[in-house]
Amino acid sequence: MEEEVWDDLSNIPADPPMMRDLCKQCERPTVVCWCSALPPQRLNPRSRIVLLQHPAEEKRCLRTAPMLKLGLSENKCLIYKGKKFPQPRHEYLEDIINQPNTLLLYPSKTAVDIKCLENNLESYNLILIDGTWPQAKGIYASSPSLHNIKQVKLLTSTISSYIIRTQPTEGCLSTLETAAEALSQLEGNPIYRDQLVQPLHKLCKYQLDNGAVTHQSKEFLIKTKMYPKLIGKRLSRLLRSTNEISVNLN
Repeated sequence: MEEEVWDDLSNIPADPPMMRDLCKQCERPTVVCWCSALPPQRLNPRSRIVLLQHPAEEKRCLRTAPMLKLGLSENKCLIYKGKKFPQPRHEYLEDIINQPNTLLLYPSKTAVDIKCLENNLESYNLILIDGTWPQAKGIYASSPSLHNIKQVKLLTSTISSYIIRTQPTEGCLSTLETAAEALSQLEGNPIYRDQLVQPLHKLCKYQLDNGAVTHQSKEFLIKTKMYPKLIGKRLSRLLRSTNEISVNLN
């Protein structure tokens, strides 16, 4: 009797997994596609964004780099992946790094406010490191070629709209928001700040409407004694440096 039962069970055909329809553009399930919020026409700035993306970033399901790439014209957002740059497989990246109009957005001690650039060039290659802060520091430390690029920083009072993801500090922005703000300042045109971030707004609204909750920054949670974990020395130093910057700005 038992053998007959197992025979019957073994002959039951396995149903194929239900696959959700994917958007051909953003490659997300159509029900959570944000393409309708992209700019009506892909924006075409004089400058271009060059993302150096940590491999772990590509695995995140809620990423903003694809929004940036689809919101800008062809070849206005280049994405290179790795933990060290440049490498032989990074086509044209070494040439970009060596061009005189290339900037690295990185908050080093020598970085200047992007609004106060002395060079009045028509266009720039603006390099951003796409990853968490520890990942970005690791990429910078292992990529000596980046150290010779003119470095700029972004000083803004903008608060991130990426409220479904925990940020380290109150002033942190997503990759998309950082690029949009930087382009608006470089190009002298708020259209990048206004239009490029709309897909992020749509994504967050959908997530919140379907059970997601807003996330406060680690800095806020620690200050209000709501952070559930002990903080390490690295985060403690980051929060102290952020507070020092805030004091200097005020």
